Amino acid sequence: MSRRCMITGKAPMSGNNVSHAKNRTRRKFLPNIQDTSLYSEILAKWVKVKVSSAGLRTVEHKGGFDKFLTSTAKTKLDPVLRPVKAQVEKKQAAKAA
Repeated sequence: MSRRCMITGKAPMSGNNVSHAKNRTRRKFLPNIQDTSLYSEILAKWVKVKVSSAGLRTVEHKGGFDKFLTSTAKTKLDPVLRPVKAQVEKKQAAKAA
């Protein structure tokens, strides 16, 4: 199971636990990843994503899932979301024509 946010790309980081005596032991910092579904208004369906809480705020800031997909470059999107972006853009083009 991947611990990577599909929106922001956040992944586990490594660092140190530092005791009062300055002893250092390695540890992992895990992102707050949640399995959730985001609604695409253009496609009229729910899309399952693994997203961090910061990723959810990013989607809301952009104006919704559809606007996030259309405003983000294809190369910066998670490979799972690239076909969804193509479907959204196809539907938008069909509505505009």
